[in-house]
Amino acid sequence: MGQGPLSGIKMLEFAGIGPGPFCAMLLADMGAEIIRIDRKTGELGGSAARGQHDIMRRGRRSLAINLKKPESVETCLRLMEKADAIMEGFRPGVMERLGLGPEVALKRNPSLVYGRMTGWGQTGPLALAAGHDINYIALTGVLHAMGREGEKPYPPLNLTGDFGGGALYLAMGICAALLEAKRSGKGQVVDCAMTDGSASLMAMFFGMKAAGIWDAETRGVNVLDGGAHFYDSYETADGKWISIGSIEPQFYAILREKTGLAEDKNFDAQMSREDWRDMRGKLTAIFKTKTREEWNEILEGSDACFAPVLSMEEAANHPHNKARETFVELDGVMQPNVAPRFSRTPSAIQHPPPSQGADGRTILKDWGFSKDEITALEKTESI
Repeated sequence: MGQGPLSGIKMLEFAGIGPGPFCAMLLADMGAEIIRIDRKTGELGGSAARGQHDIMRRGRRSLAINLKKPESVETCLRLMEKADAIMEGFRPGVMERLGLGPEVALKRNPSLVYGRMTGWGQTGPLALAAGHDINYIALTGVLHAMGREGEKPYPPLNLTGDFGGGALYLAMGICAALLEAKRSGKGQVVDCAMTDGSASLMAMFFGMKAAGIWDAETRGVNVLDGGAHFYDSYETADGKWISIGSIEPQFYAILREKTGLAEDKNFDAQMSREDWRDMRGKLTAIFKTKTREEWNEILEGSDACFAPVLSMEEAANHPHNKARETFVELDGVMQPNVAPRFSRTPSAIQHPPPSQGADGRTILKDWGFSKDEITALEKTESI
């Protein structure tokens, strides 16, 4: 049994790429027992070759199944009977064609939470189209807002669509549905679309637009998109970078004090947008007079809202992150630790990423299959 607030919860993960495995990683870190159903005929999306470096596979056991075999489909249905939840990230209709859709699954297990993650959702004109993070955030207004004034939109890695709008919303949806199923005894389908989640993440900006304080047509001219001189990144004398987020007046005053601008009257009108370019120019010149480490000595830990811009390696070695064990090394692989943190039922990385199909016999035995049944499945090459 896993360690964490979801200890005792049993789930199935039908292997996919990106947001699906990340969602399963989060839930496994919180103690859920998750069986990863890998394709016996080949890794869907291809990540098995990364082995222990595929951090998002951590914490689960792997059962490799040949879903072209009817015996394998029945095996999955039997596992669903004992699961609290499943998650899948195929295009709409794929699980139905395999004979593993929610209608069949919920007949076998009426309290099952059936989590589905897609880019466009289970319905709508684009539901069956291929896509990736950049497309989903483009359709929902997110990508348009990312980038400098006068420049093209820049994708924020695949953090917003795949992981923010997808994985996190599916994890939240599954947990909410599990709570409801505990009260009602009835399961349901969780339709998680990355477009829906990405749009949801834009709630504050839609509100600011409605209030007339966000220019939604021009990127790079607003408070939080790099338009403001007090919310931006700046290059230092050694070619490295720092970040400033001094939005509130009291924090802005500290920034001015520590950069020698307290008496500069040009900086008095903090929210004068027509002067932002000039103020940024002056800050740019000031920050280039010292190295990142020198600015660290002056600003870090103050209420100027400052942090150095660190590489992944540097981040893992920063004193604050080391004190909180924000990153940990497991089997020689540095990786993010579990999040969030719980005071009474702490989460944990349950174990390293499994080899594809490595735990098949043990899983089936633990989930109620007899030795003869397991042997029969092996003879038909179903597992």
